[in-house]
Amino acid sequence: MALDRFFRRRRPQQQAGSDLPDLWTQCPACKEGLYNRELEQEAYVCPRCGHHFRLSAERRVEVLADPSSFRQLSGQVHPVDPLHFTDTEPYPERLRRAQAKTGRPDAILTGTATLHGLPVTLAVMDFAFSGGSMGSVVGEEIARAAEHAAATQTPLLLVAASGGARMQESALSLMQMAKTTVALEALTERGVPYVSILTDPTTGGVTASFATIADVIVAEPGALIGFAGPRVIQQTIRQNLPEGFQRAEFLLEHGMVDNVVDRREHRRHLAQLLGVLTRREVSL
Repeated sequence: MALDRFFRRRRPQQQAGSDLPDLWTQCPACKEGLYNRELEQEAYVCPRCGHHFRLSAERRVEVLADPSSFRQLSGQVHPVDPLHFTDTEPYPERLRRAQAKTGRPDAILTGTATLHGLPVTLAVMDFAFSGGSMGSVVGEEIARAAEHAAATQTPLLLVAASGGARMQESALSLMQMAKTTVALEALTERGVPYVSILTDPTTGGVTASFATIADVIVAEPGALIGFAGPRVIQQTIRQNLPEGFQRAEFLLEHGMVDNVVDRREHRRHLAQLLGVLTRREVSL
């Protein structure tokens, strides 16, 4: 017993004011301390319990795309405040803080890349930017990505991570649901595949529009996916919800998503899938 305690001794912690980087991250699900280098090698999935950490847009690209293959398309369109919206603070202040935090104009990163050598157009939402909320810029960048995919005949791969429409843009945000849907129709007309990956969380107007109209819908394990949140639904209908309600596995059982795939298998799985859809041979 003493020997067991020795090997499970407390891991070293970073000292206050130290220039050394954090070496450990605690899994929020199993509470296990994870060595950051190991976590990175596991595509930011807990090797103990399988919990999928939320990723920034840049890390998502690193996980999905072939090394050094990503070429950015987005970044030229910046959000504005046409409604002069203020809640607890002016909307421009919120935007500046989110931009400083993430280093991009809005909650979306698009570009071109390859997956096992297969050219794709990528659109990745970033939950770190104002909860991945969908404003006018997000809608415009997704529409442009869809147009680029249609013009170049490259499959569109979209990673959704969002709390829904951005309330500070009101009806202008809701208009993006129609705008993105229309833009994606061009892919269908030209026979270009569109695959979406639903990550934790994917909710609101994003779920009700472009995220769930793909040719193939893949979800990450345990991802919260829905329109309204489970707490709101439960309070509205005044009934207890089924176990795992609105989680990826529950939605797979009920036919809303096509597959639930561990993030560590995404590149291989998506390359195989897109190879079948485009009738191209993919070397894995």
